[in-house]
Amino acid sequence: MEITYTKCGDYYLPDIALPEKENKQLNKYGLLRLEYLKNNKKALYQELLIKDKLNGHLFLVSINAENKVNHIINELIKSDTSITEKLKLENQLLWVQKMNNYKNIAEEIVLKELIYGESL
Repeated sequence: MEITYTKCGDYYLPDIALPEKENKQLNKYGLLRLEYLKNNKKALYQELLIKDKLNGHLFLVSINAENKVNHIINELIKSDTSITEKLKLENQLLWVQKMNNYKNIAEEIVLKELIYGESL
């Protein structure tokens, strides 16, 4: 690799720049993992930051968490025979209540497992 220099006043400065990186949008799970690492796992946070692997780690946690939440919600819906399209048409409030309950259960499981590193 050849390094070029630019003259600035009396000095020659190397023409170096960091490589361009793709900015990926983190969801709430990635942001929660970031806060958890900053506050509770400072050594791991510093290691990932120094090795330039923090964003990749957070993005991977985001994807895994979202996939796991969706999978758990689908499994809960399959196991409940009372959730049908008929219920959705006849009693929307009860249907929404059950769906929100399943979403909250799935998010609680994922937060404990993936975000905070606890196993159930």
